[in-house]
Amino acid sequence: MQSQASADKARNDTGAAVQELAPAADIGKPASRQKRTPPTMEIEWQEDRSVRLVIDGDFSRISKATGNPAVMNGLLGQISILGSPGTKTDANASNFALGFVDSMEPQDATEALLLTQMAAIHQATMHMARRLNHVENILQQDSAERALNKLARTYAAQVEALKRYRSKGQQVVRVERVTVESGAQAVVGNVNHGGRGHGES
Repeated sequence: MQSQASADKARNDTGAAVQELAPAADIGKPASRQKRTPPTMEIEWQEDRSVRLVIDGDFSRISKATGNPAVMNGLLGQISILGSPGTKTDANASNFALGFVDSMEPQDATEALLLTQMAAIHQATMHMARRLNHVENILQQDSAERALNKLARTYAAQVEALKRYRSKGQQVVRVERVTVESGAQAVVGNVNHGGRGHGES
């Protein structure tokens, strides 16, 4: 079932207007019989330079995580203008990011935003990888290599941040029991055995 909103328009970084929207509830079938349809969006540029989004599928995971229609609408608007090299908008690129966020099942707004950033960084990483594979001189190679390295490191850092956030900062502390017999000594810490150096006889 397709749905679209006709609420106020919000300006984004490109100067284009993005209509606020929210998915309609799937009505008519018991929840147990509904086959889940992944969320997707279609992007249409209007004559007044506004972007009209037509959404379809099950947005419940993202809606529940964001917890606020304004956050969800803003997130979808940001995803819609990701685009790809040479294009202002690209439905395939936007749906890739949307699908990634949905498949990772964000638990709150922080995770939804971080996952969106991860999808965007991944796409930029692959774009720079392609550029590196098609360089024509050393200058282009150095530039693409530096950018690719930074993006790849950023994605790895985002993965670690997501892992730490999902674990709520919990740390595993292992306590081992040490039994010391009478007259013996226990040493706690690193123990280096003395011995002959390399090449000594």
